[in-house]
Amino acid sequence: MIEFDLEVDASGLNCPLPLLRLKKGLMESESGDVIKIIATDPAAHLDIGVYTEQTGHKMIKLLNQDEKQVFYIRKK
Repeated sequence: MIEFDLEVDASGLNCPLPLLRLKKGLMESESGDVIKIIATDPAAHLDIGVYTEQTGHKMIKLLNQDEKQVFYIRKK
């Protein structure tokens, strides 16, 4: 189990809303915090993956659970 500081549930939302929820969570967090985001949009990993690479945040883990994707992202 990965420890996290903030959980963002974007279940049932289509892109770009999961990414926008992640951005909001990152704005509310401090450097080094881990955000757990849950998404059901099958394309969420593409948007979130590119975003984390371009912004310097680190995707610690991506889990596929049933029809959900669970991301753990550390804020730079």
